[in-house]
Amino acid sequence: MRRTAAARLLTGTALAVALTGPVAVVAAPAHASTGGALEVYPGTVTPGTQVTVNTTACGAGGTAAGDASAVGAGAFVLAPSTHPEDAVGQFRVPPGAQPGTYEIVARCDGDEDGGGRLVSGDLVVTLTSTRPPAQPRGSVKTGVGGALGPDPVQTAAGVAALAVAAAGGTWLLHRRARGDGI
Repeated sequence: MRRTAAARLLTGTALAVALTGPVAVVAAPAHASTGGALEVYPGTVTPGTQVTVNTTACGAGGTAAGDASAVGAGAFVLAPSTHPEDAVGQFRVPPGAQPGTYEIVARCDGDEDGGGRLVSGDLVVTLTSTRPPAQPRGSVKTGVGGALGPDPVQTAAGVAALAVAAAGGTWLLHRRARGDGI
């Protein structure tokens, strides 16, 4: 049971005991019962993330009015999706949202299957991402090129130029060491 539902149940029970005294009490939650769950994906987000919610509580072809004002996102609409029985909607968590757990609610439109049901789900906002950091991919564009660059002719010409320079330098050093001069 969620914390908010448990708190409402305890509040309703305490109120019933206070009003009836020491008589046996059958207490109901202090809020209207929900007709199902509101699935929130992803369940843990950082500010600025887009969130998708869906429910089957509204029946086939049902729609709902969503409310994410607890996190500061305001109202959104859940509409029928390609999956039978699902109503789906989206909202974006504001960039200034504070860390915490927020209750997102939706009320089904009053059609024969939906009956105006209230559904809810929890959204957790954190300041750090739950995804692993992205690893770098690809090559570095420095303008120098690689040993096996995209053009094998230019690579072969570069290797040949280096070989000629090395041979010429060796020959000059050999002549100087013998005393022949330059």
